[in-house]
Amino acid sequence: MGQEESSMSYGGPPVTLTERSLDAVAEYIKTGRSKRIVVLTGAGISTAAGIPDFRSPGTGLYANLARLNLPYAEAVFDISYFRNHPEPFYVLANELYPGKFSPTVSHAFIALLARKGLLQMLFTQNIDCLERVAGVPSDKIIEAHGSFATQRCIECKEEYPDEKMKEHVFGGKVPHCDKEGCKGLVKPDIVFFGEALPKAFDNNTYQVAMADLVLIVGTSLSVYPFAALPGMAQEGKPRVLFNMEKVGQIGTRSDDVMELGDCDAGIRKLADALGWRDELENLWRQTVGDAEADRQLGGREKDAVQDEVERLAAEVGAVVIDESDEGVPLEKEPTKHKDGPTVSEKPKDEDKQREPETATAITDLENDIKEVPKSQQSKLDRAHIEQLEAEASKTESLVTEPPMPQTPEEEPPKAEESKIEAKTGGTVPASLSNKEK
Repeated sequence: MGQEESSMSYGGPPVTLTERSLDAVAEYIKTGRSKRIVVLTGAGISTAAGIPDFRSPGTGLYANLARLNLPYAEAVFDISYFRNHPEPFYVLANELYPGKFSPTVSHAFIALLARKGLLQMLFTQNIDCLERVAGVPSDKIIEAHGSFATQRCIECKEEYPDEKMKEHVFGGKVPHCDKEGCKGLVKPDIVFFGEALPKAFDNNTYQVAMADLVLIVGTSLSVYPFAALPGMAQEGKPRVLFNMEKVGQIGTRSDDVMELGDCDAGIRKLADALGWRDELENLWRQTVGDAEADRQLGGREKDAVQDEVERLAAEVGAVVIDESDEGVPLEKEPTKHKDGPTVSEKPKDEDKQREPETATAITDLENDIKEVPKSQQSKLDRAHIEQLEAEASKTESLVTEPPMPQTPEEEPPKAEESKIEAKTGGTVPASLSNKEK
């Protein structure tokens, strides 16, 4: 699913790497030419943990803030609004507070780099503290947009105790400063709109220029000054992007590598190429426990099969409908596919009559996933997923090329595009970074 290359033209052939691939990046590391690795992370690194990102339509954090009756979604992180209306932020803080989520395998990979003495510095936009939980040393972390790790009064700047903060957040109360005569509002050390970035960020940006290798994981690179960091890497030093889509100016230099797709899947591919896969998986499971590891893996593998089902459906202009646990259809955002219907359009009765029998194979594939008992859904092993994906591959030729009657005297009629209702089971929410907003 991942791709190492973009349709965009690179700045000539590779200079440092033998080729633009993860295998070449792994060789670069294994031969000892990359001893100072800088990692830049955003919301996508925490997707599998269950933390919502900010901007995804329908599932992102901002899309789910309507219930708080904010004047605009970003107001929840606006310091001026917070001074007068702190309650919405603390409703959100209760849902996102550290301790409710566990690191992903991508976090574990950064911790592994630190263990091997290869991590120069981690710059993260995330406020979830999962890098710390994963075992990345605090002196190797620059939290560009702050985090929930500490908190203080917004008036006198007095630090506020961790335990008291937790009591207020989980008790649904807004904390105020304990200092006599102050009583100012207490806020986690998260950078709100209207506030300056931590001094540690500005004081350490030079480390990107010192890097032998820059890994960019799960960020849209849309918020400055963080988005300027990749450009600080020296020419000739590889930059590797792990993300769902191309972002920023990655792909314009000769030694840029792009692994487009799920971040954790891309990181695992690099770990495989390095020969670190078992070490990585063991470190991750030791940190999060087998139950959480299986939950994250199960959700990712089910998503991979669901993505394949939706891809096949899109190729034939199909209707794909999600169902909530209560069985209520939830139509996805309408998108056109060639001359087919939007995904919000229901097929007409006459269209249903023209469906080839093989179209039901896609629905059957999804039922294989849905019918697994909930207690076992998180334990779908890799072999089973590969079997389902193989069935999906076979189904593609059946659906896109349905058999049509032919006679020697006349040409066969053109096949009508089939319309399929493929019902899917739940969704997996995405991840969190402050100011990926």
